[in-house]
Amino acid sequence: MGKKGIETLVGFFVLLGLLGLLFLALKAANLGSFTSSGDTYSLTARFDNIGGLKVRAPVRSAGVTVGRVASIALDPKTYQGVVRLDMQRSVQFPSDSSARILTSGLLGDQYVGIEAGAEEKVFAGGDVIKQTQSAVVLESLISQFLFNKAADAGATTAPAPAPLPAPGGAKK
Repeated sequence: MGKKGIETLVGFFVLLGLLGLLFLALKAANLGSFTSSGDTYSLTARFDNIGGLKVRAPVRSAGVTVGRVASIALDPKTYQGVVRLDMQRSVQFPSDSSARILTSGLLGDQYVGIEAGAEEKVFAGGDVIKQTQSAVVLESLISQFLFNKAADAGATTAPAPAPLPAPGGAKK
């Protein structure tokens, strides 16, 4: 194999490596799917705390991605996070379904999880999910745990009991 052939082979592998890095960057940024968003409908959910939820985060039900977070805004009247979800039209949820902000793993990305209800009527485009559960913030849990432990330690500290008299009474 000549010098030109080796240079071509090295160039091919460098190009292949760059394409692999581009693929990983798109996956990490949650932009890996280039599908059209024309076959979707929108739902809105209000949360007291959205935690680290981001736009384009997945919406999952039973572990299957059924939509994406389209936008996140703050309602100035209620100070709640308003999350608009773009859902796949092929998946319809009952109107009593609930939405929760969950975390992938212990410290992973956050996503919206939807639990289907039992109602026969289904959500239509533009409907609001009324039953929501906000994100669990790890820092709040840790501080609450430490605060409770400190309060418990202060409450269990009792005065030492008085010493018992010597057996047989005291001698003069």
